[in-house]
Amino acid sequence: MTNLEIILMYQDYLLYQRQYSESTIKSYTNDINNLVRFLEQEELGDLLSVSNRVAKFYVSYLYNQYTPKSILRKISAVRSFYDFLIEEEMLMDNPFEFVVLPKVTRKLPKFIYPREMIDFLDQIDTTTDLGIRNRAIFELLYGCGLRAQELVDLKLNDFDFLSKTVKVFGKGSKERIVPIHDMAISTIQSYLMQARANLALKNPESSDYLFLNYRGMALSNRGVNKVLEDELNRQASTLKISPHSFRHSFATHLINNGVDLRVVQELLGHESLSTTQIYTKVSKEKLKSEYLNTHPRAKKK
Repeated sequence: MTNLEIILMYQDYLLYQRQYSESTIKSYTNDINNLVRFLEQEELGDLLSVSNRVAKFYVSYLYNQYTPKSILRKISAVRSFYDFLIEEEMLMDNPFEFVVLPKVTRKLPKFIYPREMIDFLDQIDTTTDLGIRNRAIFELLYGCGLRAQELVDLKLNDFDFLSKTVKVFGKGSKERIVPIHDMAISTIQSYLMQARANLALKNPESSDYLFLNYRGMALSNRGVNKVLEDELNRQASTLKISPHSFRHSFATHLINNGVDLRVVQELLGHESLSTTQIYTKVSKEKLKSEYLNTHPRAKKK
């Protein structure tokens, strides 16, 4: 089989069996094609002929081109690709299984302190349809710990106000049920009864997505970023945050208040507990900072 045929087969596997999103499949494909270009450039054969020696050579090549974080992502993608080829009995071994990869210092997630969060939410102007919508957006991001993509994918029938839950589709279209607190429910209902109805009138073919833009069309991931940017500018806020900061804040505030780590893992939709454990590090750093800044014997003179 040619490289192209193998890649197309792998794309079908990611789409139909793993149920990955188009953007994730595109990212995996780009990383595999990067390896293909390297093999062609160095005249090292095709994807099925890669040896462990060639794999090490490729990692060395990446060191001169990309950051450690990018290298880890690219090698993770090709490792998964070769694991697939082994499952399909096209290869016996994964040439990238034992390559040495760079160590990456993981940055602590950026979060907003509770008082800052409340001030930000309370200062949103809810005298307009878009302001009502924006308040609902940020109440949901913070109240449920959603990713921006999960937020824009929400549809009207995903909510169960009786049980106070929302159905969320995370990475790989994995479904999880997340509770919603009363404040968020009230904000969403206000948006539905007033603002969304008015926005939907602007587009006769309005979709059943929960959040609409000013033209009555489904709000995009990029649109959420723009909404946050505009709101921070309107408030003349000094916060340096992204939509994902609301998810980080959700997790950090829960852990700071004693919620079990596995509960937070379920709420966030993390596959691995190790991914959630980064928030315990955030909490420890916060405790250390508070201690050094407030204990009479720890204060710097």
